[in-house]
Amino acid sequence: MERNELLVVGSMAYDDIETAETSGERLLGGSASHFSLAASLAGAVPSIVAVVGDDFAQADLDLLAALPADVDGVVRAPGKTFRWGGRYSKDFLARETLFTELGVFESFSPELSTAQLNSEIVFLANIHPALQREVLNSIASPRFTAMDTMNLWIDITRDDLIDVISRVDLLFINDEEARQLTGENSLVAAGKAILGLGPAHCMLKKGEHGVLLFSGGAVYPFPSFPVEKIVDPTGAGDSFAGGVMGRLACEGCCDTPALRRALLTGTVMGSFAVEGLGVAGLRHRRQLDVRKREEMLRDLLTAPDAD
Repeated sequence: MERNELLVVGSMAYDDIETAETSGERLLGGSASHFSLAASLAGAVPSIVAVVGDDFAQADLDLLAALPADVDGVVRAPGKTFRWGGRYSKDFLARETLFTELGVFESFSPELSTAQLNSEIVFLANIHPALQREVLNSIASPRFTAMDTMNLWIDITRDDLIDVISRVDLLFINDEEARQLTGENSLVAAGKAILGLGPAHCMLKKGEHGVLLFSGGAVYPFPSFPVEKIVDPTGAGDSFAGGVMGRLACEGCCDTPALRRALLTGTVMGSFAVEGLGVAGLRHRRQLDVRKREEMLRDLLTAPDAD
C-alpha cells in the first residue's frame, strides 16, 4: 500500500437521529464511514473493510469511493444494513438509544484482500474485540496499529479487550470508558494505567473539553476547537480518529511529535463532524477548510509574547 493509505475495519450503518432542533432518518453512519470521510480530508486514502445489507444505497457507497476511498472490502450481504436510532438531550450531555438493529453486522467476519493483509497503518474501529484480534492476527507486519472501543466490551468481554489493547500501538478511549476500564477516578491516573496494559500511546477523549495524549512518558493536554453550534455529535469520536490516523498515514511517521501534530488534525475533523447531521458536517469540506481551521487552532494555542 502507498504511504498515505490506511486500513480501517469497522461498521457502516444507517442512523436515525433526533435532537431538540432537528432530526434525520437513514443517515449514513457507522464508525468506518465517519472515519473514512475524516481520513480522506486529512489527505489519506482509507481502505474500508465492512459489511452492508442489500438495502444499502449505491449512492452512499459511491460517496465513499469518490473521497477517494477503497471500498472493494465492503461486502454486500443479504439482509438489512446495521441501523441505530438515538435521541439527544437539549444540551447533548445525555443520549438515549431508541433502537439497535444489527442486521448483517451481527454476523460480520472481516475479509481482507492480499493488499489489505499487507497494510502498514491499521485502525480497528469499535467492533467486537475478538474480531479486532482476528484482524491483528492476519496482518503481515503492520508498522502502526490503533483501536477504539466502547463500554459494552469492557462489560462483557473484558479479557479479550485487554488482550487486544496490549497488542496495539495506540488506544482511543473516552473519559467514561477509561474510568470504567481502569477503576481510576483521575483521568491522568487512568491514562497511565492504560499504558500499563501495553499500548505505547493513548488518546483519552474528554468531549468538548479536549483530549489527553499519553505518549513518551508525558501527558499532553489538547483543547477542543470552540464550536458555537453543535448539530449532531454522533460521529465526532470516529471523525477525530480518522483525522489523527489520516495525518499519521500521510506523514509516514508515528512517533510522539507526529501524534501531537495529528491531534491538531483530529480535533479539526471532530469539530467539523458535530456541525452537521450525520456525515453532512464532513462531506462538503475541503482540505483548504482543514488547513484554515488548523491555523485558527494554532493561533488560539499560541500565547502572545510579553511586552
